[in-house]
Parts: sequence; C-alpha cells; structure tokens
Amino acid sequence: MRTYLYLVLLGLAGCAAGGGTQVELKGKRFSVEIADNEEEQARGLMFRESMAADRGMLFIFEDDQPRAFWMKNTYIPLDILYFDGERRFVSGQYRVPTCRYGGDRCPNYPSEGDARYVLELNAGIGAALDLRTGDSITLPDRLAK
Repeated sequence: MRTYLYLVLLGLAGCAAGGGTQVELKGKRFSVEIADNEEEQARGLMFRESMAADRGMLFIFEDDQPRAFWMKNTYIPLDILYFDGERRFVSGQYRVPTCRYGGDRCPNYPSEGDARYVLELNAGIGAALDLRTGDSITLPDRLAK
C-alpha cells in the first residue's frame, strides 16, 4: 500500500510540473503546460521566477485570429511563438522583457497574422531554433483542433 501511494503521488507531482504534454519544434521537444481556458490564459506564466530550458506553456484558442500577449507580472523573459490552426509558424516575438508594472503599462506583443496556438519558451530558445514562416509544430493529436 505504501509503495502504491508513493507511485500515485510521484505521478501527480509529474503532472503538476507540466511534464505530461510534449510538443516538438524543429526537432526539439518541450514539456508544456496547457492554457486552454480563459482563467489559465489570463494567468499564463505570471509570477514564475524560473522555468527549465525544456519547458514552456502552450496556449490553445478556439479559432484563428490576430493575437497579442503582454508580460504583466511575468518575471521570466520569453520568446512568444504564434502558430495558425494548421500548426504552421506565423511569427514570433523574441526576448520579450519582463514587466512588473501595474495597470496597463505593459506593452502588447502581437502576432503578424492569425494564430490559434501560442507557445511561450524561455527567451532565446525560440530565436535559436531559427524558425521560418510555415515551419510546423507537432502537437499530440488530442490538442490539435
């Protein structure tokens, strides 16, 4: 019984760390947390002090449209990568600085076209992948809408 409980708790700890879902981009795999509802999307990576280099957050929306993200209360510089409904790279905002201002003093970082998926990675990682318009992101089938 004790071993079973330990294994269950270990499994839950892995889920809480965001290690359960993986995406692939230019041959590199990232374990991502999923933000697919308004509450998760509004919070994003706010208040995080750090994030491992092989981690990120994937935002999933219901439709393709221009998207804009901001960095309010986000303490980790990020690369924000926009993908359309076909999972093709649309554009990226690289090395986006943190913003600890209150109110609406943090700038927006828009996509350059319609996007359905947005991947946030640590600053520098997305740029190092040398993404080109049309490059694909591989998502688990359950996430591809």
